[in-house]
Amino acid sequence: MSQLKTRPRRTVEDYLKLPEGTRAELIEGELLMTPSPKLSHQVIARNLFVRLDAFVRAHVLGEALFAPMDVHLPSGDVVQPDVLFVAAANAGIMQDWIRGAPDLLVEIISPEGVERDRLVKRDLYARNGAKEYWLVDPEAHSVEVLGLNASGRYEPSGYFEERDTVVSRVLAGLALPVVKLF
Repeated sequence: MSQLKTRPRRTVEDYLKLPEGTRAELIEGELLMTPSPKLSHQVIARNLFVRLDAFVRAHVLGEALFAPMDVHLPSGDVVQPDVLFVAAANAGIMQDWIRGAPDLLVEIISPEGVERDRLVKRDLYARNGAKEYWLVDPEAHSVEVLGLNASGRYEPSGYFEERDTVVSRVLAGLALPVVKLF
């Protein structure tokens, strides 16, 4: 009987050996490479970050950051969300990289990353305790907001289309017009 061979699981040490600037994530022992984002992705990321950062700074809530920024989750996975927010009360996770679960993580869905963003990262972020997860869909011009419930799973907090305004449990008082993102 032949033995099934599997690829060895990659570790954080393997990840850290990658050349600086390599667009990769370490999820469940797999190194996942991604190409640089397209222009439309970057425009959305900029528009979202600028507005989110202005709100966070005006209300002295913590720190908003954008990719590339390694987030070393408690599970040992390393991700690079498009935009993230760390509340002032959680500032201890901001070290050389982010070492822990940010309060808010945002992914802008790309055609080649739909499954990774909608399923893999959703479950990963919930398991690691990120309080809120936003999925920005450039095709539908929408933002889906998921909030962590008491059982440690995400549940829908809101689905916002171009004519709507995004609200957040994590960032109380935020009113972000979706149309301004696209």
